[in-house]
Amino acid sequence: MDGLSTTIIKKLNVIEFSRKEQTAIANVLSSMDKEIETLKAKLEKYHNLKTAMMQQLLTGKIRLVK
Repeated sequence: MDGLSTTIIKKLNVIEFSRKEQTAIANVLSSMDKEIETLKAKLEKYHNLKTAMMQQLLTGKIRLVK
């Protein structure tokens, strides 16, 4: 790459994580992925519920009462 030389690369500080730290990070990320998937499923469920309710309201099958 232009502007990137071995001199620059050699000056970079690279952090090395221990196997224990890598495992801990992976566990946290896996947990976050599971939570995201759960939230996506809930979002899809609520979206489908909203769509069904809107359809029933628009067709007059359900009426809103004050």
